[in-house]
Amino acid sequence: MKFFEKLFHIKENNSSLKNEIIGGILTFIAMCYILPVNASILHDMGMSHAGVFAMTALLSSVFCIAMGLIANYPIALSTAMGLNAFLAYTLSDSLGFTHWQEKMILLTVAGILTFIVSLTPFRKMLIEGISKELRSVISLCLGGFILFVGLKGSGIIVSDATNLVKLGSFANPGMFVGFISVVLALVLTFSRKKFLSVMAMPIAILVAAVLCLTISIIMIHNNAIIINEVDEQLVYSYNTGIEAIDSCAVNLPIPTWVSHPTWGVNGIDKVFMYGLFEQGGSYTGENFVKDLGYIFTRPASYVGIFSLVFVNIFGSTATLIAIGDKCGYIDENGKMKNFRRVVLVDSAGALVCAPLGTSTVTSFVECTVGVSMGARTGFASIITGILFLLSAFIYPVFSIFSAGSVTSAALTTVGALIVMTGITHINKKDVITCFTALFAFMFSVLTYSISNGIGVGFIVYVLLMLISGRRKDIKAPEYAVAILFIAAFASSTIIE
Repeated sequence: MKFFEKLFHIKENNSSLKNEIIGGILTFIAMCYILPVNASILHDMGMSHAGVFAMTALLSSVFCIAMGLIANYPIALSTAMGLNAFLAYTLSDSLGFTHWQEKMILLTVAGILTFIVSLTPFRKMLIEGISKELRSVISLCLGGFILFVGLKGSGIIVSDATNLVKLGSFANPGMFVGFISVVLALVLTFSRKKFLSVMAMPIAILVAAVLCLTISIIMIHNNAIIINEVDEQLVYSYNTGIEAIDSCAVNLPIPTWVSHPTWGVNGIDKVFMYGLFEQGGSYTGENFVKDLGYIFTRPASYVGIFSLVFVNIFGSTATLIAIGDKCGYIDENGKMKNFRRVVLVDSAGALVCAPLGTSTVTSFVECTVGVSMGARTGFASIITGILFLLSAFIYPVFSIFSAGSVTSAALTTVGALIVMTGITHINKKDVITCFTALFAFMFSVLTYSISNGIGVGFIVYVLLMLISGRRKDIKAPEYAVAILFIAAFASSTIIE
C-alpha cells in the first residue's frame, strides 16, 4: 500500500488510498451506463451491438489506466455521448452517408486532426487564457448538465409535448426508485454524522440497486415483462404491449444475468477496422477505397469533420478545466499541472478509437463523482479502468448499475454541489458575468449539451463586454473561442 501512496503521491495531494478506491469505484458506477447506451446508439447506424459494447469497455479501460499512470489525474475516460449521437443521427442518410463505415472514416479523420491540434500550443492557450470568472461559468454548465442528466435518466424529469419537460410519474418504478435514492443521498450528505455524510452516495446507490433488482425480478417472475431477442438486442416490453423497454433502458434495468446471461467478449471482428476483418463479412478493401474517394469529394464531409473536431476539443477541454479547478490542479494564472500528459492521453482517445470500433473516447464529466468523494490522483482512474476491463467480460454482474435510477443519486448530488461551487466563485457584482452564467447554464440544460452552453456563454460574454466598452478586459483566447463557436453553430446549420 505504501508503494502506491509513493507512486501516485497520494498524501501530497491530500488524499488517501481509501478515498482513491472509493472514488474510482463510484466513478465507474456513475459511468458504466455508457457501455449499453453507446452500443445501442452505434447499433442504430448499423454497427454490431456486441462488438461496440466490448470495444467501448476495453478502450475505456486502457485510457483510464493510461491517464492514471501517465498524468496521475483522477480523470476517467469513455465514449463521448455527444459524438456518438452526432454520428448516428446527424450524419444521417439524408446527407449522403448511408453506411456506418463512412461515418467511422469521417470520425477517424476528425480524430487525427484533434490529436494534431492538441499537440500544438492552441489547447494550452485555451485553458490558460480563460479568465477565472469564465472558468467558473464552465463549472456551472458542467454541474447543471450532470444534475439534469441524473434527473432525466431516472425518469424524475420527462419530456412533454406541451411544456417541453415535466415531473415524471411515481407509478413508474424507475422514477420512484430514482426519487427515493436522490432524497436519501441529499439527506445523508447533510447529516451531522461524518460517516453518513461521506458515504451518502455509496449508500444511496446501493439502496437504489437493491430496489431496482428486486422490482425487476418480481416483474419477470409475474410475467409483467415479456423478453424477446431482436437483432442482437434484448427487447423487454410490458405485457400490455403499450410501452417497450430495451436493453439500455435507463429507468428500470433487467438484470441480464437473470434474464439472458451473455458472458465473454463477442463481435469485435465486426467493428474492428471498419469490419474489414469480419469472418464472412461483405465489406472489402475495395469498398474502403471507394468510401474514401466518396467522402473526400463531398463538401458535407468537411463540415462534418470540422464539427466533430470542434465538439471533441471543446467538450473535453471544458471537462478538464472543471476537474482541474476542483482538484486544485489549476493555479491562479490558469496553468494546469501535468497539462501535456493529460492532453496527450485525452487526444489519443480521439486518434485510435474509430478504427478500433467505437466512437471517440474522451474525458468524462461523471468522474467528478469520484473527485467529490476525495479522489485526487491517478490511482482512482486505474481502479475505474480495472472495473471497465472486468465489465468487458462479465458485464451482466454490473448491469444493474447502468440504470439511471441507480446513478441518479450520485449525478444529481454531485451536479448540485458543482453548481453551488461555481456560483460561489462568480463575481456577483459584475452584471455581465452574471448574465453570461445564466445564459450558459440554461443552454447547457435545455439543449442537453455542455458545448452549446459554453458556446453561448462565450458569445454572450464577448458581445456584452464589447458593447459596454470593456474591450481591454477580453483576453485573446476568449475572442478566439467565441468566434470558433459562432463558426461551429454555423456549420451545424449548414449540415442540417
